[in-house]
Amino acid sequence: MSSSPETRRLTPKGQATRDRITAAAARLMYEQGVASTSTGDILEAAGVTSPSQLYHYFGDKKTLVQAIIEYQTEQVLSFQRPLLSKLDSFEALEAWRDAVVRAQHARGFQGGCPLGSLAAELSDVDPQARTQLMRGYSQWQDAISAGLRDMIRRRELDDGADPEQLALALLTALQGGLLMTQARRDTVALEVVLDAVINRIRCYAAD
Repeated sequence: MSSSPETRRLTPKGQATRDRITAAAARLMYEQGVASTSTGDILEAAGVTSPSQLYHYFGDKKTLVQAIIEYQTEQVLSFQRPLLSKLDSFEALEAWRDAVVRAQHARGFQGGCPLGSLAAELSDVDPQARTQLMRGYSQWQDAISAGLRDMIRRRELDDGADPEQLALALLTALQGGLLMTQARRDTVALEVVLDAVINRIRCYAAD
């Protein structure tokens, strides 16, 4: 039995080609949706001439979508990782909030969250994709809650604070705020909801 596209060991050139296809497909699906992105669109964007090359690396579109979820999870977290890695003070929370707002201004308030866009389209129709998206969101939530736990350890937050719940609230506020940014073409709602959750966290500030 031949190895699957997921487990086959690739040469450096093969890995580069696979990465190029993944990045091109991720960009297209972010811009126009998974269902509206054809194999031909992906081949053209990635500079690949033969559909057989696409199937060599991914097997089918569902496997490609899984690779895209992994890719977008890493893209989102790598953008935020410098701030998420030290999200352990009120000043850091505000700096993270400001960075998120600036990013939306830089992209012209368009696009929303790459993970959120995939979740909206796939969660009801692809259980495997939904599970993978939830793993990505869990990584994001864990990164936020780790900083809040550090604040509890340093006695900046009292023991009544639940870092997991507060992190989930902050992440949920972010996702809703990004959707509103897309619809409103401004960051007013995003700023309001992030400030509301950060102020909620301040309620647990230790005396």
